[in-house]
Amino acid sequence: MKKLYLLLVITLLAQALFAQRGGGRSGSTRGPSAPLPPPMALREVSGIIKDTSDNTVIGAIITLKSKTDTLRTATNTDGVFVLKNVKAATFVLTISEIGFATTTRKYLNNDAVKHIVLDPIVLKPENNMLKTVNINGTPSITYKTDTVEYKASDYKVRENATVDELLKKMEGMEVGSDGTLTHQGQQVMKARLNGKDYAGGNVAQAIQTLPADIVDKIQIVDDYGDEAARTGVKDGNPQKVLNITTRADRSVGNIARLTAGEGSDSRYDDRVFGQRIDANQQIGVIANFRNTVNGVASTGLNGASNGSLGSQSSSGGSGGTTKAGGPAFNYRDDWGKKIEVNMSYTYAYNDVYSINNSVGKQYSSLGNTNFTNNSTGNNNSKTHTASFDMEYNIDSANYMRFTPTYSFSGTNSDNLSQYYQTGIINQTSLNNNGSTSSSPTYGAVLFYQHIFKKKRRNISLQLSYTHSDAQTNSMQEDSILYYRDTITTGTPFLDSLVHRVIQRGSLTNSYRASLTYVEPVGPLSQFEFNAQYIYRGYNNNAYTDNVDSLGRTFQIDSLTNVYHYSFAETRIALNYRINKPKYSLSLGVTAIPTLLQGERQGYAGTVDHSDFNLIPIFRYMYMWSRQERFSINYSGTPTEPTFNELQPFTDLTNPQNPVIGNPDLKPSFTHSINAIYNDYIANSQFNVSANVNASFVNNQVVTNNILTPTIVTKRNPTTGETLRDTSLIPYTHYTNLNGAYTVSGNYNVAKQYDDRKYNLELNGNVTYGRNIAMSNNVESFSSTWRFNERFGPRIDPNDWLEVNPYVSYNVTTSSNSLPDALDNNTKTLALSVDGKVYFLQTWMIGYSASKNYVTGISSNVTKNPFVVNAYFEKEFFKKRNGILSVQFFDILDQNNFINRVITPTGYTDTKTNALSRYVMVSFRMNLQQWSGAPKRHGKLMQRRGDGSFIE
Repeated sequence: MKKLYLLLVITLLAQALFAQRGGGRSGSTRGPSAPLPPPMALREVSGIIKDTSDNTVIGAIITLKSKTDTLRTATNTDGVFVLKNVKAATFVLTISEIGFATTTRKYLNNDAVKHIVLDPIVLKPENNMLKTVNINGTPSITYKTDTVEYKASDYKVRENATVDELLKKMEGMEVGSDGTLTHQGQQVMKARLNGKDYAGGNVAQAIQTLPADIVDKIQIVDDYGDEAARTGVKDGNPQKVLNITTRADRSVGNIARLTAGEGSDSRYDDRVFGQRIDANQQIGVIANFRNTVNGVASTGLNGASNGSLGSQSSSGGSGGTTKAGGPAFNYRDDWGKKIEVNMSYTYAYNDVYSINNSVGKQYSSLGNTNFTNNSTGNNNSKTHTASFDMEYNIDSANYMRFTPTYSFSGTNSDNLSQYYQTGIINQTSLNNNGSTSSSPTYGAVLFYQHIFKKKRRNISLQLSYTHSDAQTNSMQEDSILYYRDTITTGTPFLDSLVHRVIQRGSLTNSYRASLTYVEPVGPLSQFEFNAQYIYRGYNNNAYTDNVDSLGRTFQIDSLTNVYHYSFAETRIALNYRINKPKYSLSLGVTAIPTLLQGERQGYAGTVDHSDFNLIPIFRYMYMWSRQERFSINYSGTPTEPTFNELQPFTDLTNPQNPVIGNPDLKPSFTHSINAIYNDYIANSQFNVSANVNASFVNNQVVTNNILTPTIVTKRNPTTGETLRDTSLIPYTHYTNLNGAYTVSGNYNVAKQYDDRKYNLELNGNVTYGRNIAMSNNVESFSSTWRFNERFGPRIDPNDWLEVNPYVSYNVTTSSNSLPDALDNNTKTLALSVDGKVYFLQTWMIGYSASKNYVTGISSNVTKNPFVVNAYFEKEFFKKRNGILSVQFFDILDQNNFINRVITPTGYTDTKTNALSRYVMVSFRMNLQQWSGAPKRHGKLMQRRGDGSFIE
């Protein structure tokens, strides 16, 4: 009997518990049972596929089967799949992907739910694959369709390091001391944090302020624009974008970094950085105020920031100093479940005092001209930039994005220069010029996309508008000395004075409309249609006043120029694309009609040129694995002539070089082919990357410099006799020519040893360019070869020593078809080393030294400088987050370099003799506070492939 009582009690308790679990939320009681909602006729099923290391799996085949359905799809670049119009809530999923074991799962879901989001599905490696290749953990580098991804935890940096220190250790990355970033020979143009532009996209600010220990992955993305990111339809050439994804446990917290630095010769470097991160929410401020030295070239492979000084290259800009800085604010958040916003504001000032010394030679079919240019100048600019980006996920089928922008820049400048010419032209110009300018720019982009019920069928529309109004007022005071022959510079025949005030305006309105439609024709293929209309309208004016000896101004009607022109481009493209697990292929054709129109006020003739180009669409990528890929693509782009090139007018702003436009110019058209190969062998920690780029230009707009004899007269004050002499003045004309092309190749070979304690990295570039030009109506061409090899081992054998030797060898050779032109052959060997020594736990000594050997340039220009920098640091506090630093720059005072620029009609050597020997004392404080991984409703938030969180 007792057993029966016990059984009865257990049964009643079980029923009570079951009733509570099946009741309302929080165990609330209900009256009579509410009717169940009716089952949905159709539903959407989505999920994400990952591997055992939590990396998303791209291109996995998803097959859904039920009594009423058989559907198939593939995961996208974020590892996400979506199946629409699913009839039954009970189904079986089969997931297959090369290199992973096929998995099958059965799901029983609530048939009244419209959107079913499955838990992440983890694929396990296939056993027979593991027998063939024994990969120790997740590969450090993964190559995806348009993304190269680095696993940050495999690259060790010290505590309190910033992202730029992390990037230097990654294969194919080259970081400059000025914050520039190059990946596999191509410059990275924009920075993002968890998939959104960070601090207005400023790469230097992102990598020099964000701490390295928050990084989960570094991604280098080939970005074709926001429209392509949504539709998958690519057009034109991509730009390289850095995307930093944060660690899950570093995605909720606060970061602050404060730096105060004061040095000799009035140098200073003060910085403030603060950032709040909470999943998709980001609130930050960055401010810097610094007085730095011009003419110190940004370092290449071993460049550094944060007190670490890298080796100098053999080239640089002009000498002088720069005072620069300003605050930047960024804000990103989700306003509810449907709206995401990202906004930023930046104020920047830049006060540059420059010292420029250059020499060179100008080629002509009649002979050569040697020149020397010495100048000093002040250029003070202020810039405001604001942007607002709102994404509105209206529902599962409709999406809208609105991005207004505004910027304003103002500049004041003055310049003193002495320009000496000898040879076929024998003149001296003493110039005192000044100008003020302002340029407000505003615009907006609106994007809308509708996704149909049929999988992958979608239509989108993008509209954009940009308005800018540039106004410049300049003052010109020139003294021009004419000489009777080609070598005498003692007593001039004539001293001519020019004193003018010039007002210029340029009003630009740009419109763009783009319509894209995608129609799937199979599980893995689709047709893509895109139509674009692009219009750019220009209203330009120039008014010139002469200033007499009493300061009175008189307008020169013959120099007044009011000109309007427009360029309209239509692109109609039809493309077939197939995406297989191993390869993707796009084939199609684009029709590009263009129309160039213009007219000058008071001039009877008009410009009215139409053109038509029919170009192929070709993109192909083959992926042997997630570590090896090859891609090749073609693109074509028209470019309209500029205002100065097109105007039917003789511009005498510079009386020593009048410019005559050509209203018969046609738009140029550039054909580009790009091929890339990447292979990362995870077991050997060995990476090979190479790319080849070729571009060919039709109807390139080139200059035709015609040396025109000009009679120069003066009156003898004693005899009253009129004296005459002939001087050659170059008149610049423009014409269209064919035959210019450039072929370049970059490679990177990197090998890691002993758990990355030793990193050998070889980078190289080979470029051949054929340029065309005209001189005195005689067509000429120049060819230039450039070979650049850079070898930079990174040696970190233990926790207290870092040694980074670096050697680069650069050869540039050029030849010109003009009879009196000289061949150029310059060679630069740079030997350098930088490193750090840590001792007594909290002390560190850093150093860098660079010796350059230059041949092929006159010995009185370059002096093969030896530049040495050193610094030491002391860490304070329990977390070692307070750092005192003393830096010694250019100890031997030898920072002088030469930069040679070769053009189709000559070359220019610019000397740098920067005042770069000084001492800087600074203190920086690094603060961090973290609250763990972000959660919503008690559950960890899932993430997309770009690091953004799914609300």
